[in-house]
Amino acid sequence: MRILIDTNVILDILRKREPFFEASYGAFKQAALDDTECLVSATAVTDIFYLLRKGLGDMVKAKESLERLLQLVTIADVLALDIQTALSESTPDFEDAVVHAVAARNKADYILTRNTKDFEGSTVPAIAPQDFLKL
Repeated sequence: MRILIDTNVILDILRKREPFFEASYGAFKQAALDDTECLVSATAVTDIFYLLRKGLGDMVKAKESLERLLQLVTIADVLALDIQTALSESTPDFEDAVVHAVAARNKADYILTRNTKDFEGSTVPAIAPQDFLKL
C-alpha cells in the first residue's frame, strides 16, 4: 500500500498536537509496521519546516525534527504537471488540489488527512487517521 500523508497529520505527530496526536501517530506507526510506503509532497516539506520553526522558535530543532521525518517517509516531487492538474480542478483550495494531483500521479491508495471533506470527489480517497487504524 502507498499513502500520501497530508501536512496536518505530520504536524500532529511532530508537534504532539492534542487531541489529534494519538490517532495520527497510531496511523503513521501502523503504516510503518505494515510496510506501507508513506509519501509526503515536496511542497508539504517546506510548509512543515516553516511551521515547525515558527512553533518551536528554534531553527536547529526544526531541522532535526524534519531530518528524523525524512528518514521515515519518501518525498514525492511536485511537477509542473501536478500544478497544471490542480489548476484545472474545481477544488476551491489550490493546495489541496496539488496534494490530490501528487497523490494520483504517485498512485497512492489513500490521502491520510484530518480534513477528509477537503478531498471529497477526489480520485484518491481521503482517510482520517482514526479510520486508517481500522483498515
